[in-house]
Amino acid sequence: MKQGIFEIKSNEELSRNIYKMVLVGNVEEKIKPGQFIDIALKDFYLRRPISVFDADESSISVIYKAFGNGTRSMTKYLPGQKLDILYGLGNGYDTSYVKECAALIGGGVGIPPLYYLAKQLLKENKIPKVVLGFNTQEEIFCVKDFEDLGCDVTVVTVDGSVGKSGFVSEYIPTDADYFFTCGPKPMLRAVNAATTISGQFSLEERMGCGVGACMGCSIQTKNGYKRLCKDGPVLLKEEIEWGN
Repeated sequence: MKQGIFEIKSNEELSRNIYKMVLVGNVEEKIKPGQFIDIALKDFYLRRPISVFDADESSISVIYKAFGNGTRSMTKYLPGQKLDILYGLGNGYDTSYVKECAALIGGGVGIPPLYYLAKQLLKENKIPKVVLGFNTQEEIFCVKDFEDLGCDVTVVTVDGSVGKSGFVSEYIPTDADYFFTCGPKPMLRAVNAATTISGQFSLEERMGCGVGACMGCSIQTKNGYKRLCKDGPVLLKEEIEWGN
């Protein structure tokens, strides 16, 4: 984990209630796909954890949904403002499990970390096949970002307004030898039930500290309790206890 002061380069709305913020500063430690940052917000006691969309040695990009009071306040932040950031948090995805082709399955604001992952897989000469799920056309974002990388992208909308109709779990590429997924828990359950190959899930729980101290994001796994902010948020399919 590292801490730094970053300046907002841009903070723009991509689709309904979905924003992209680009932060510039000295990224002293390489960020792995699937890791997250923790942003200190003015007038809020707890930091806000946000998955990393993209990163290099001088910038970090995140995509977030304006949902609660904290993230809604973020939409008012302007270029030039500075933020205190903890970065390099969580374990991230492990691409060594992929032989040739990986399915990247995302839903809603679970989509952003898969972009950085796709870039990493391409660097390793592995093929990412991307399935992106949304409720409706008005919520779609980031599709062109994946297409510009050269990824095979399938768009799925629940109401059928764009792309395939239904749920991402119905369109998982059959030629993938591994998968990575991030999204709402009902979607993750459906992906788990629909897959016979191994994979990695990025899970979400309310986080207090973001660094493993408060234990607030602990969940039961087949290997005992794990703190999602420290031991996760990425867990192997084989260790997750889905419960009822």
